[in-house]
Amino acid sequence: MPRSPLRVLVLDAYAPEGRAALGDVGGTEAGTLYRRMLKRADAHTEIDIAYPADGTDELPDRNDLERYDGVAWTGSSLTIHDAEDRRVTRQIEFAREVFAAGVPSFGSCWAAQLAVVAAGGQCGPHPKGREFGISRRIALSDTGRSHAVYAGKPPIFDAFTSHQDHITFIGPARCLASNAWSPVQAVEVEHARGWFWAVQYHPEYDPHEVASLCRLRRAELVAQGSFPDDAAAGRFIDDLEALQRDPGDVERAGSLGIGEGLLDRDLREIEAHNWIARLRLNDDREPAANPARE
Repeated sequence: MPRSPLRVLVLDAYAPEGRAALGDVGGTEAGTLYRRMLKRADAHTEIDIAYPADGTDELPDRNDLERYDGVAWTGSSLTIHDAEDRRVTRQIEFAREVFAAGVPSFGSCWAAQLAVVAAGGQCGPHPKGREFGISRRIALSDTGRSHAVYAGKPPIFDAFTSHQDHITFIGPARCLASNAWSPVQAVEVEHARGWFWAVQYHPEYDPHEVASLCRLRRAELVAQGSFPDDAAAGRFIDDLEALQRDPGDVERAGSLGIGEGLLDRDLREIEAHNWIARLRLNDDREPAANPARE
């Protein structure tokens, strides 16, 4: 008898003005990126998208929440340690409800910070500013090397990234990966009845999305020294867009320091694919046939 499809709730954690600003520079909404990535993991998964920064009406109540097999959290334009911003505290409270309901979670960037804070940890602004573009030489911890989220991932890898906050006190979480920029690049949090796998980087990004974010934050990135000048930032954007059009341009990829692991979409997204596989395992469902890639 065929199994019913998984049902996943994607929380696009951006504020409305953040989504608008991203669209103005050609970027894709975070919820849409997550829908595409999870559909590549399993084309049959049913996905709903909600916008928790827009108001309480966007969030399901406890009964509706328990109908989902999993909850996925995107990055965000907000700041996790802004305790005065109701758009932030509302999401922390909802993450605690997800833990209490026992619904498994996964997510990127904001999600790692959210998972830790909701379970009693702390986050703050990174003293070096924004880690942007490519997060270099992320190394799996002893725990990470044997963890299901990293099945099939090399022990050291690069990832697309953009974040200026980071985890400062891990609380009850377990660190799965780190690099020279951030001691915590991935976590597993078990809290209340639930569990949360989250990464500080962005497996859902591709060169075009990083180029779009560079357009959005160009002046900030030049000011903090990520680029020596505006012209260098412009060349970075142009090179990324060219690589998006022609991923086989080995010379351009090499000039950007982008290796095969970042250009292989399946490998880049493997953490999300492994999470979907775990949801099926938890639910004793047969895995769907390998879907056609977009």
